[in-house]
Amino acid sequence: MLPTENRLRRREEFATAVRRGRRAGRPLLVVHLRSGATDPHAPGESAPPTRAGFVVSKAVGGAVVRNKVKRRLRHLIRERLVQLPPGSLVVVRALPGAGDADHAQLARDLDTALQRLLGGGAR
Repeated sequence: MLPTENRLRRREEFATAVRRGRRAGRPLLVVHLRSGATDPHAPGESAPPTRAGFVVSKAVGGAVVRNKVKRRLRHLIRERLVQLPPGSLVVVRALPGAGDADHAQLARDLDTALQRLLGGGAR
């Protein structure tokens, strides 16, 4: 389970990540990342937590399939939160093929997209 302080909940937060962040697409998912805009050297400022949200539409499958995909994505992103800059907003949007994909395929696509967004991969 993803801790409460690491969840995106409000529509405005999702919109900020999608509209103002960078995007990396893969065959199974699209990842939007809005890096934290806080100054780590400012006195008295504690770094806000990185927060993540998920978008899984009906195109992925029925309710059972969508919930399974969301559970897998939550588990995967929880393990990768430490790689992301503090205060970042991450939105993971599952594409229709994600419903048929296994855990390893989702992990591979998520890792590749995050590496590209964090500057580790070529476009």
